[in-house]
Amino acid sequence: MANQGLVQTTLIWVVYAVCVALLIIIASIFVYVYQTPRERSASVTTVCIFTLTALLATVLLLPVDVALVSSTSSSRTGQRKSWADQEDVDNIVKTLEIVYYLLYSLDALLCLLVVPFTYFWYEEYDEVAEEEGTQTFASRFWGAFKFITVFIFICIALFLVGFFVPVARNRRDSSFDLDYFKHLLAENHGERALTFALGLLILIGIIVYVIYTASGLALLPLSLIKSAPAISSPALHETTASQLDENRERQRQLEGRNEGNPEGLNSKDRRELEALVREERTLVRRERIAAENSGEGRSFLMRSWLKIEAVFRPIKLLGGILLLLITILVWVSMLITGIDKATHSVCKRHCGYLLAYPKIIQPINFILVKSAKVFPIDNVLFLLLVLLFFSGSVVGLATIGIRFLWVTIFRIRKGHTSPQALLMATVLLTLITLALNYSISMLVAPQYATFGPQTFCDHPPRHPGEQPDCSTHKQHIKPCRERAVNSPSAAKNVCVPSVASTFLNRITVNFPFFGVVDFWAQFAFLAVFLIVFVLMLFRTPKTGDDYEEEDALEEEEEGLLASTGRRFGATWQDITGRVKDRGGRSGNGSAGQNGATSSD
Repeated sequence: MANQGLVQTTLIWVVYAVCVALLIIIASIFVYVYQTPRERSASVTTVCIFTLTALLATVLLLPVDVALVSSTSSSRTGQRKSWADQEDVDNIVKTLEIVYYLLYSLDALLCLLVVPFTYFWYEEYDEVAEEEGTQTFASRFWGAFKFITVFIFICIALFLVGFFVPVARNRRDSSFDLDYFKHLLAENHGERALTFALGLLILIGIIVYVIYTASGLALLPLSLIKSAPAISSPALHETTASQLDENRERQRQLEGRNEGNPEGLNSKDRRELEALVREERTLVRRERIAAENSGEGRSFLMRSWLKIEAVFRPIKLLGGILLLLITILVWVSMLITGIDKATHSVCKRHCGYLLAYPKIIQPINFILVKSAKVFPIDNVLFLLLVLLFFSGSVVGLATIGIRFLWVTIFRIRKGHTSPQALLMATVLLTLITLALNYSISMLVAPQYATFGPQTFCDHPPRHPGEQPDCSTHKQHIKPCRERAVNSPSAAKNVCVPSVASTFLNRITVNFPFFGVVDFWAQFAFLAVFLIVFVLMLFRTPKTGDDYEEEDALEEEEEGLLASTGRRFGATWQDITGRVKDRGGRSGNGSAGQNGATSSD
């Protein structure tokens, strides 16, 4: 490979390494923000961070894939670059295939073996037995391994079925162009087994993706718009402490007034004392919530996160509106591609509605293809797109919780998520990310994910064996999504499909059932998004469940932090951690009300 090509490919891999480093930070923030500090486990934290990083790294390999295969040709001339002979192209594709197979295999092992083993490893821990010395590493390992044998058999069964299951080969449908798709048919059994296993995991992930990601993506911008905190945590803590002191003083007055009275409190004082006791419980909860929101007793990372949230609070409304426009644009893009594939697919259900070339232009695909011409702008945009879907998935998990039918098993809340719930959430995010890989490549930006900005010269060459020259025929330079008309071999000699699109298309071509379900599930995703979005226009989004009275009361108190009012003053107080002295408590309505109660 010439020096020019080596420098270009090295730069692309360096940018990918920087993105992976950012993913480690993002995964760490997610784990530390959501897990319960009191039950923090090193093994659970490490596995969750590593699993999330590996998953997101798999998805973010797509822009690297597109950049590498696109670097072999010039989009301005539609010709191969001078340094890019067929051997160099094959080496690039082979390297990408190895990285993809390693990452996909790692994702499958993490989802099916490592995370479940960590779950049972944590469950086997017995603090008393550990202190007494009766629980050894070997006994704990064996206790976790006994449960994990079921998952080992599942993995073996998956690969055995994929190894022997027949693939769809003989197509007699005239609309199915075998020459066009024959390179997608898996030839060796090992590749077929991995294709089947990942196809099944993507199929399961699509179900989770439709439920959680669609709901969360609709809730994410609306929750930012509708939840603009007004009362700072320090101010709420100070006001609540004052009200609590007054409440307890009033209780002492009532109890002291009736000391020595054999009949006890009269009916009026008894009712007032009961009301004061209920109010005291509410104030204690409010004080605890204010302390947690101000970072009291939390780690440095959590306190820093709360400060960052306070800094960006004034622009939360503007960011919510911008995010809303972006999510609507993504929704429209997916709908356009879905209609295009359902209408113009060359082989319909026989190959998972693959599209030879798009007939309808959609915005997200257009933006990514154009930005791919200036590296690494498309990498940045793609990273933001992936983080949008990932954030939507997290919001969906926090809102819906981990359920079996209507029964809530775990709840995902900031600073209150148990290690078991965090591991279960990691498994669900694993499946969602695999489904997201399909959705982005096949629906959100199919042209970008397949050929990127590659073009070819669809003009007859002057002499046989030469590259076509479009220097004087610019109108014949066409995107690689189109097939050549005048020069049938031009597109084949210049255009190199991405490894990611080839792998996903191989799943849908070899196992059409996966392709059909995955494709039509995207319309279910769009429908769920639309339903949740319309409903939440008239309701304020909440995260958490209301099945227990304490949680309901906590949410009621947290609503005080989401009311309209003096937003910028509250923001500054949250940043500095100090309350501005206003010379009285008249600014707080609840304080005035409680003060009136105490004076009766």
